[in-house]
Amino acid sequence: MVGDLERNTGRLSGHRCADFQTANILRGSKLKVQFLLFTSSSPSCGELILADDDIKKSSFNSSLETKIIIHGFRALGTKPSWIEGLVHAILHTSQVNVIAVDWVYGSTGAYPSAVENVTQLALSISQFISKLLALGVSGTSIHIIGVSLGAHVGGLVGHFHGGQLGRITGLDPAGPKYTRASPEERLDPGDALFVEAIHTDADNFGIRIPVGHIDYFVNGGKDQPGCPRFISAGYKYLICDHMRAVHLYVSALKHSCPILAFPCASHQDFLNGHCVDCVDPFLFSCPRIGLLEQAGVEMRKLPKEVKVYLMTSTSAPFCVHHSLVEFQLQTKRNVVTSIEITFCSNSTNDSAKITIPKLQVMGKQLLAHRVPLCQINSVTLKYLPKNKFWRKDESSIVGKFCAAQLPLDSNRTMSCLPWNITLPGNTNVSYELPATCA
Repeated sequence: MVGDLERNTGRLSGHRCADFQTANILRGSKLKVQFLLFTSSSPSCGELILADDDIKKSSFNSSLETKIIIHGFRALGTKPSWIEGLVHAILHTSQVNVIAVDWVYGSTGAYPSAVENVTQLALSISQFISKLLALGVSGTSIHIIGVSLGAHVGGLVGHFHGGQLGRITGLDPAGPKYTRASPEERLDPGDALFVEAIHTDADNFGIRIPVGHIDYFVNGGKDQPGCPRFISAGYKYLICDHMRAVHLYVSALKHSCPILAFPCASHQDFLNGHCVDCVDPFLFSCPRIGLLEQAGVEMRKLPKEVKVYLMTSTSAPFCVHHSLVEFQLQTKRNVVTSIEITFCSNSTNDSAKITIPKLQVMGKQLLAHRVPLCQINSVTLKYLPKNKFWRKDESSIVGKFCAAQLPLDSNRTMSCLPWNITLPGNTNVSYELPATCA
């Protein structure tokens, strides 16, 4: 009903609502680029902009920021199913011009032929942006959001404009044919004043190298929670990880819970609790997925190709809180020690496993939980003895447990249980956590 009302409003204001074209493999690979404008007053009704005069006569507001969305390879020649959700999420967040670039014709069929069209498409978009600049639009107010192959198109557009456009966001930039490409051929940090990329399928359709100032490697950049792991799931098995970057970005715009990430040398170091603040290199300001300026990083000159890591939940809104959990043994042991840690709230249970190497006393791990640490009612600890048929492990261990929500900074310290605790083997032991909400 609302959609019909908006479509009718579009007609009353002097234009019919335009939509993406549909192509098929037999129609060839002519580019046939369309630019569709969406605004806050008509978020479901695309205005087709064909020529210079159309921009002046359209609802385009040159005093507002402009978001340009570029889709990627479309094997079957259909409109991307996520376009409307992304347009609505952007317009829900801010009053801007949204331009959706429809190049379905040129992206259909075989992937290599879509790649061959990238340069010509980038030139078309670059010429369109030049027309906007001639109308008085500021280059720094232009933000390109490119999905998969569209991320590299956006990089080339930025390159044609001397890296002076405001921002480029790559949503799982395509990997095939681009991993070994030169920076001039793919998205790279020189393509805009701020370049960011969200990586969710680095072992398949997505690129595995950093391509921006900030590169988010979500859950390590591959194998997203909630995506099927078996080929029997068909198309969803193939595309779920790759498309997670889009759904995550849309969710970050629609929901208020922050999706924070942390710079780290590797995903394993991150999981092992070695990167708990954003001091190096971001001077304590942790990057956040969404539309904050420079992703919320408060630095004049950004470093390049910084890998940042985060965990997510299995479904929207995806955001989780990250806490460092530690267990310190009273005495060293001659075997590896494993302890399962579960945070329990009124509505959630979230777990992680601490592993303490043999002849060491301290073990730490990151635990992702869906409610803030101060809303966790209790923590359950379970010692998992390593019993082998030729040797029995100790029946219990003694030590101290501490936890702290990330980011850890000078104002935030670990909350510890105020006494040493004894954990019997394979037995759940629960304690209240002494964490308070700020």
